[in-house]
Amino acid sequence: MKFKSPEILFEDEYMIAVNKPAGILTIPDRFNADIPNLVKGLKQKYPDLIPVHRLDKFTSGVILFAKDAETHKLLSASFESREIEKYYIAIVDGVPSPESGRIEVPLSESTVTRGKMLVHKRGKASLTDYKILKSFKIFSLLYIRIHTGRMHQIRVHMQYLGNPLIVDPLYGNREAFFLSEIKHKKFNIGKSDEERPLLSRQPLHAEKLVIHHPYTSEKIEITAEIPKDMEATIHQMEKWIK
Repeated sequence: MKFKSPEILFEDEYMIAVNKPAGILTIPDRFNADIPNLVKGLKQKYPDLIPVHRLDKFTSGVILFAKDAETHKLLSASFESREIEKYYIAIVDGVPSPESGRIEVPLSESTVTRGKMLVHKRGKASLTDYKILKSFKIFSLLYIRIHTGRMHQIRVHMQYLGNPLIVDPLYGNREAFFLSEIKHKKFNIGKSDEERPLLSRQPLHAEKLVIHHPYTSEKIEITAEIPKDMEATIHQMEKWIK
């Protein structure tokens, strides 16, 4: 499969930020290095590229890479000290109460299911802030800031709150989201047709990264527009849920 270069959101001689598409890995798969991933693809042009952080395969949005080892060291230290601000957009089941709040529960990797995280008192400290941008009675559009970077942090924290992402086979209630779920009686489909999902991946988008340049200390805000599948889902919710 030919690598399709993602949209470049920011670039200078030290680092590059791109808009990661949903469905592509950040780094090579541990068991199959041939699966397309951002690092392998971008290294065709930037051979010394080093990822500073990661996004889940099905999460879209801003992701940052260093172009050399020293810059990677400095940026990694900024992430570790929580100096870098990370903001996300998510669509979840239900309406969180209160409308804005903080989730601060430790997370640990499951000893039963490989690759799954869970809330556990012996886990690592994890901190997530959220607020409702729009409420659709039975669904909500959230703006989220994470202060830590645990694997699957937002997905597990929203499950813990009782408002999992509307599509999340691992932590939520669905493998896909269909228009018929919100259009109900007004939705018609031919007997021979099969309804296509509005969303077939977790609706989580890394919308903004705020950093201070590792060498100049200049404040830089890097943003990525919400992807079309999430935008279409929000539009349908606005249209049909009154």
